[in-house]
Amino acid sequence: MCLAIPLKLVEINGKTAIGEAMGMRREIRVDFIENPKVGDYVIVHAGFAIERLPEGQAREDLDAWEEVRHALG
Repeated sequence: MCLAIPLKLVEINGKTAIGEAMGMRREIRVDFIENPKVGDYVIVHAGFAIERLPEGQAREDLDAWEEVRHALG
């Protein structure tokens, strides 16, 4: 089982991008995403964006992760 946090693409340089969420930034590959754009939300596995998410779903997921983070202290 894999748990993933949606990342928002904030920079794209060819097939490499910077994804950001909850104050963290990660360099990722976007080879599997058709026409990635800054502002897209993606799910990442093993350093590769594997699926684009609608913004509403990504925000719901991020809100849920924030609840978990606060519950764990």
